[in-house]
Amino acid sequence: MRPDTRGNGRPDPATHALARGLGWFSIALGVAEITAPHRLARTLGMDGHEPVVLAYGVREVVNGIGILASDDPTPWIWGRVGGDALDIATVAAGMSGDNPRIGNAAVALVSLLGITAVDLYCARGLGEERERRSAPIRDYRDRTGYPRQVQAVRGAARAGGFEIPDDFRGPPALRPYQDGTAPLSTAAAHA
Repeated sequence: MRPDTRGNGRPDPATHALARGLGWFSIALGVAEITAPHRLARTLGMDGHEPVVLAYGVREVVNGIGILASDDPTPWIWGRVGGDALDIATVAAGMSGDNPRIGNAAVALVSLLGITAVDLYCARGLGEERERRSAPIRDYRDRTGYPRQVQAVRGAARAGGFEIPDDFRGPPALRPYQDGTAPLSTAAAHA
């Protein structure tokens, strides 16, 4: 069971659902990079970088499994952010003028920037949850807010001869009557 992250006994379902989605996305992307590194490298105009693509695929699969298997996916999501930085640097290096498929590399770079933004959003959300979890929870159950015990102040107004002001009383028609003709004050009615 995941710890309380919103202060009400339940984790934030949206952030954890996003993290799980990113875990599955990592696995799918990693499998694609592992099974077809030559085709992916050729599509980006980066022939000769197949071992790098293969290694990045393994990294993605491991990261995805870590996200899905962990109770706290925060470090694994930050691992995705670091991997995104490596991916961006690799694709940016392939954006040279002699790349015949620079358009494909540009599309890949924009896609990487987008998924990096999603990864950062998720990592920050999970990090904020972690900070809230680590903050001590104060217990105010034994406090009343009164300088004396509640039992000590009960009846103190009546004992001191306090008379309820007319504007605090109910309407005259709803006040208690002594002899049926005149309303009593509240203090007199309780005496």
